[in-house]
Amino acid sequence: MSEETTTTEAPTTAPVDLTVQDLSVLRSIIDVASQRGAFKANEMEAVGKTFNKLDAFLATVQKAEEESKAAETATGTVKGDK
Repeated sequence: MSEETTTTEAPTTAPVDLTVQDLSVLRSIIDVASQRGAFKANEMEAVGKTFNKLDAFLATVQKAEEESKAAETATGTVKGDK
């Protein structure tokens, strides 16, 4: 009798790729859906809170990016320079 060895490989999954741009699109989707009445009245509180958290997060990210660009400009460094 011969022994068969089986190898179990974990299925490879693609890495999750969620960008700030994706979050911005989600914010727009929530805004449009709420304007079109897609949410029930009892859901509006949760939707509104989530929208506000997402909006605040995106504002913080945008401010940080602007400050980073301003710092790069002030120091004269540009991405890609060696």
